[in-house]
Amino acid sequence: MTASTPDATSGDWSAKQYTAFENERTRPVRDLVAAIHSKDVRLAVDLGCGPGNSTDVLAQRFPGATVTGMDSSEDMVTAARKRLPAIGFEVSDIESWNPSQAFDVILANASLQWLPDHASLYPRLASKLAPGGSLAIQTPDNLEEPAHRLAREVAASKRWAEKIGDVKHPARHSPAHYYALLRPHVSQVDVWRTTYFHPLAGAAAVVEWFKGSALLPYLARLNADEKAAFIAQYQTEIAKAYPALDDGTVLLPFPRLFIVAVR
Repeated sequence: MTASTPDATSGDWSAKQYTAFENERTRPVRDLVAAIHSKDVRLAVDLGCGPGNSTDVLAQRFPGATVTGMDSSEDMVTAARKRLPAIGFEVSDIESWNPSQAFDVILANASLQWLPDHASLYPRLASKLAPGGSLAIQTPDNLEEPAHRLAREVAASKRWAEKIGDVKHPARHSPAHYYALLRPHVSQVDVWRTTYFHPLAGAAAVVEWFKGSALLPYLARLNADEKAAFIAQYQTEIAKAYPALDDGTVLLPFPRLFIVAVR
């Protein structure tokens, strides 16, 4: 769970799999961090730092701050440390994160969607802010997009239903839900939704993208032969849902939800 992506062949979070689409996946965090208006930022943290690309954006935005990062994946933290040796990273999980100090910026880019119980998680994170500090969150808002819907449909088909038909991603909610959830705990909440259109090299590239994220819960239950068969069936459906342009490019629509809450 992180701003990282999982390796579909092993079931583990993989820095290598993530960086195949690093430019596309980093663009939303650039937009998010640019919207943080906190001043005098001395202490900032990246929750779900992945291989450090989001931490790099955060550190560049606030060069005078002490920035740290954490991720539940050892592979991701290893990559982040190699990328940004001057920044402190640790292997830890967001659910148990309970620092004694208050932060001026808490960044959670494409990480909280993997966690349940947002009703308690979001206010808890806001409580870790210093006065005037910002909680900046970006989560994919695409559970009803064809890529997710087709994964559910293939998993529910006769061949796969017994093994993976019950797989579900944690619930996600509307902008109004998150605004109402956070507003009693902070002085200001800014919520917006952006749909990015990523040019990818055909249906196979779309599948490769989601092998690094949405498909992980399904593939984690399958052996190597089953994974290959599931991916092949899924790709057939993806090619129908995301037709290529004349040059072979597929424009992948990817909606994301952004929140900046100021204490």
